[in-house]
Amino acid sequence: MRCKFIAIGDVHADFERLWEALRAASCIDAAGMPTMPVLSGLYQVVLIGDLVHPKTEAEYARLIGSDAFDSSDPEQLFLAAREQVKRLERLYAYQRAAPRSVHIILGNHDDAVLHTDYLLGTVGGLSHIEFDASRGGVMLPEHLRAWFQSSLRELRVGGLHFAHVGPLPAMTSYDDLFYADHVHKRWWQDTPEYVQMAGIEFGVYGHTQMKDGIMINRTNGFAMIDALHTREYLEVLVDTGSVEEPLSVRPVPF
Repeated sequence: MRCKFIAIGDVHADFERLWEALRAASCIDAAGMPTMPVLSGLYQVVLIGDLVHPKTEAEYARLIGSDAFDSSDPEQLFLAAREQVKRLERLYAYQRAAPRSVHIILGNHDDAVLHTDYLLGTVGGLSHIEFDASRGGVMLPEHLRAWFQSSLRELRVGGLHFAHVGPLPAMTSYDDLFYADHVHKRWWQDTPEYVQMAGIEFGVYGHTQMKDGIMINRTNGFAMIDALHTREYLEVLVDTGSVEEPLSVRPVPF
């Protein structure tokens, strides 16, 4: 029997596009719940992490319905948090309806909501502090914090591997070393052989935005899928009797 994995890259609060991708993949019904292929396990949905924190000020502004966004304004921080919470609640319900078929990987931005010691931002000066009460934001609701804490650090299915950053175990720990070491953004270019060294037949990773869409390195056996902005998700078809390596891997536009 064949099974299909639908892997979607870093969301960064672009939930509307996430729902569009799931709808295009026949993974969500009109009520926002999993379809029968997902409920039966025939389709496996994998979100590769970073559910929260829009990437730019313009995306924050769009999220809160404003012309601009100022991360030093407590009212705008509250609105940014509230709008993300509303969308997270919908995803929470979706995942709880099919917990064996909908897998959510913990990204470093999601982890930063739980552990606010790390202040994340952009080179342009944007700070992601809407869920940091010590910096003017608000706490993520407790049930959503518990949900984040229960997220996977990685998912292995036979020879398939899904993780937020890359193939090495150290890449799943978002600590001081993680933020100090640039290898986490560059390994896929500089040392793509890490995948084969880790004994992985095919890996699926996010974290580093692919400006031109999903990148598949067939020689070294991995895909970089932080490409939701280009309206693509990854489809991985496997034989459930032998999932040592996928039957096919392809980016799917929606």
